[in-house]
Amino acid sequence: MAWMFWHEIGRKLIHITILIVLALYFLIEDRYGKQVALIFLVLLLIIFLILEYFRLELGWKMPYFSQFIRPKEENRMYGVIYFLAATVICLAVFDWSIALAALLMTTFGDMVAALAGKRWGTTILFRNKTLVGFNAELFVNLIVGFAVLQNIYIIIGMAITATAVETLVDELDDNLLIPLFAGFVGQVISYSL
Repeated sequence: MAWMFWHEIGRKLIHITILIVLALYFLIEDRYGKQVALIFLVLLLIIFLILEYFRLELGWKMPYFSQFIRPKEENRMYGVIYFLAATVICLAVFDWSIALAALLMTTFGDMVAALAGKRWGTTILFRNKTLVGFNAELFVNLIVGFAVLQNIYIIIGMAITATAVETLVDELDDNLLIPLFAGFVGQVISYSL
């Protein structure tokens, strides 16, 4: 149990590196424009796709990252690919604050849900998702929403959507689905106000 918890912390620390990617995106966007910044993200995505080609097609082991790959990811693409793809889509399609909130909810909400659920979760809601993880994620998603967004309806809609998707999705990659669904809901609510 203890090893699984610390292993999950290591996995989630890798996910926090998206903050560096977002910072680079915003620096590039500020200096060169949105199109160049999106091309930068696509370049990162291509680099990771090439690395995944070497890992999946040629059996190449990445020394540091291999230890954090879940069993279900051993023979399929790593979650970072899906998250980078979602980042490109969110930043290209949604309003800046909605895209940022969706990506941060994915990063921090998913992280807290996994860590709290593995550490203290006993009541299973759906498959391997716990009530503790659900509540922890909803709380963090609301905090992210209040930190980034202005409108209470958008905040609540996105937080509930992100939490529901994280809870209900097991086989599909939540790194793609959470930001897209939460961002879509936030954008639709924004347009309807």
